[in-house]
This record gives sequence, C-alpha cells and structure tokens, in this order.
Amino acid sequence: MADKIKVKLVKSIIGRQPSHRACVAGLGLRKINQISEVEDTPAVRGMINRVCYMVKVVEQ
Repeated sequence: MADKIKVKLVKSIIGRQPSHRACVAGLGLRKINQISEVEDTPAVRGMINRVCYMVKVVEQ
C-alpha cells in the first residue's frame, strides 16, 4: 500500500496556464481550500512541484 499525501488548493486557478490547470485537476482539486488525498508517487510529486505556488501539502 502506497503512502498518501493530503494536498490543499490555496490559490485560484483563474488566469493560469492550461498545463497548470490540468495538474490541479489531476490532483483532484476544484475549489479553493479543498483538500484531496493522493498517493505519494514521483508523478504526483512532480505535479505538486509544478503548481507549488497554488497548492500546499497538509500535514497528516
């Protein structure tokens, strides 16, 4: 069983690049302050790294 990471959207996706919007959607986030729990994989870490100015990793 893989570890899980909780990710929270803290800034709006309005006016952002389409690829960044796609990363946020891929993380399962839609609204500001929404928290999503995703698996801790290198692909997910890369998505979080790309949009690090919009999301925050929440401590478990």
